[in-house]
Amino acid sequence: MLRRSPLYAFLAALLVAVTIGVALPARSAMAPVRIMPLGDSITAGPGCWRALLWHRLQTSGYTNIDFVGSDPDGGCNYGFAYDGDHEGHGGFSATGIADQNQLPPWLAAARPDVVLMHLGTNDMWGGFIPTSAVLAAYTKLVGQMRASNPNMKIIVAQIIPMNPSGCSTCAASVVALNNAIPGWAAGLTTAQSPIAVADLWTGFNTVTDTGDGVHPNDAGFQKMADRWYPSVAQVLSGVIPTPTVSPTPTRSPSPSPSPADPRCTATYQVISQWGGAFQAEVKVTNNSPTASSAWTASFTFANGQQISQSWNTTLTQNGAAVSARNASYNGSLPASASTTFGFIASWNNTTNALPQVSCALS
Repeated sequence: MLRRSPLYAFLAALLVAVTIGVALPARSAMAPVRIMPLGDSITAGPGCWRALLWHRLQTSGYTNIDFVGSDPDGGCNYGFAYDGDHEGHGGFSATGIADQNQLPPWLAAARPDVVLMHLGTNDMWGGFIPTSAVLAAYTKLVGQMRASNPNMKIIVAQIIPMNPSGCSTCAASVVALNNAIPGWAAGLTTAQSPIAVADLWTGFNTVTDTGDGVHPNDAGFQKMADRWYPSVAQVLSGVIPTPTVSPTPTRSPSPSPSPADPRCTATYQVISQWGGAFQAEVKVTNNSPTASSAWTASFTFANGQQISQSWNTTLTQNGAAVSARNASYNGSLPASASTTFGFIASWNNTTNALPQVSCALS
């Protein structure tokens, strides 16, 4: 009996299909990459960095993407269409989302391939949630992301700075968290589910880039989008940026100053230092046998450092010269008592000489 070849059978079937008008199924297009922006009000409303990031990705060739989340948008009007879906929730904190297991149902509904996480701002208020607790929440959230999708790509932001009135600890708390994020990410990243770090802190100024010391204005949203873009583009291209950990700087006190007022001494130390910026602290001590009602401190930078934020003081800088005086609540120092003020400043990444500080009491 004559056997027909498999090829002959396939061609015959194809001819029948065409003869009776049955269309062959079209080849399915590659599914878009599903990206979930996850955060608080800075992501939610209006959260316009999302629109700007979407537009830049589209115009630079990353068109096969889909922003996902339960909220359709926060309302941005830049004159171009964009995908507004996101998972930003005003007032939510990293620790709260983790403790209440709010993330798993969001993940189940959105089914993201990539998560962009900017969380931690609301954990800073009050200064009572330590950095370690926020990182523990991050770790739990990453575990839930990987349970949802073992191949999840995760981009975690070093969050934008904050310096609102009524929160003297917020600025320093953000710095401490951001300093810890690269080491945390490096310890948790895997080849299957890598964690990249996006630096949204550097170059962001709470005076010019926010309206209230916390929430970005249009200039701030543009900076956020510009900082998100390289990490997102690399992940979409299959290149995962490796988190890098900078060495912890030595917390060395400044040389003993020659105080203008012998009743007062002040010491200066660098608390933390990273690319382009550092955090420092000045301790003012009343050495007299009587209480003070006010104090001032002054020093001069030698390497072009410029202060951008300060706390627990009223501080001014004129060129290299810095003058600080007490805030309304820490001018009165009993005999032998001390207080501290801190600040964040830029440096040249080469030399950050410790200035001598003089102080005076009144």
